[in-house]
Amino acid sequence: MSEMVWGFLRETNEMAEKAGIDPKTKLPRTGLETYLAKIYPKVDDWAHDQPLPKEIKGEKKIGRIRPDYRSEKLKMIVEFDGIQHYQSPFQIKRDQENTEKYIELGYKVVRIPFFIQLSKEAVKVLFGVNMSEELFIEENHPSLGKDDKCTPACFCPAGIKRMAKDFLKFPNQYKINLDQLKADNNEFLTGASLLEKEYEKLKRSDTR
Repeated sequence: MSEMVWGFLRETNEMAEKAGIDPKTKLPRTGLETYLAKIYPKVDDWAHDQPLPKEIKGEKKIGRIRPDYRSEKLKMIVEFDGIQHYQSPFQIKRDQENTEKYIELGYKVVRIPFFIQLSKEAVKVLFGVNMSEELFIEENHPSLGKDDKCTPACFCPAGIKRMAKDFLKFPNQYKINLDQLKADNNEFLTGASLLEKEYEKLKRSDTR
């Protein structure tokens, strides 16, 4: 039986299969449900992209929001934040409001930025779970590059700040990705200096 090869994160296995093998690294893509099954092997009630039931919302005017993944056993909501979550201040504001609504309902909320890969270290930071086995191997596998159309150059100003704040929790992955953006040597397509400026500003103020 071959050992599992953990790949770049996608929201679902279907999306991962459709994306196929990454041409640069030859790594696969792996759906979030596969990662969640490994992190929480005894949890089998994940609801994907389903509205919150009326009995959960109660009398609260929550609206028809659909979390990416929700487990009632864990009382947890997991959101996979793709590039669109960094391109509009209105989307960023909506994410903040939805997170507040989830917390008000008693959920722990985990938001996974699309550029963060689920290594053992990342799982510990995001979920507070110590994995006995290795997952995604961070080293030398950046998530960002000038040809991927998902660099800081593609974000709104608030999105760049959001990315920098997210990266503060993952300094190793920040360095790997910033080094790649700088190596691409195309500021117009990467926005590397924009990210670095915001990251250093946040690091100095330590506002996480």
